[in-house]
Amino acid sequence: MVDKVLTANRLGDGIAVWLDANGEWTENLQGAIVARHAEAVASFEEIGKRDFSANKVVDVAIVDVVEDNGKLWPTRLRERIRAAGPTMHYAAGYKPADAAFIAV
Repeated sequence: MVDKVLTANRLGDGIAVWLDANGEWTENLQGAIVARHAEAVASFEEIGKRDFSANKVVDVAIVDVVEDNGKLWPTRLRERIRAAGPTMHYAAGYKPADAAFIAV
């Protein structure tokens, strides 16, 4: 099975977030908890539904990642862009995405 993480967009500001090991939503993909078996993916689905219903996040998705040199890399371009940050100025405190990370 391919490694997976749970991602969403925070409802308050639209910023991409990932579920961490504490069950909280983090803005840093590298802090995400990784599902390595079907039971963990099923748990992610339930957490995503719960937090969507509680109006914490929207656009909940389970996405494929690979680990390279201890760093998580989304396999899809869309997810690499979301992980790197906005591709343009978005809001104070959020820098545009690192083009090298996206291009990998």
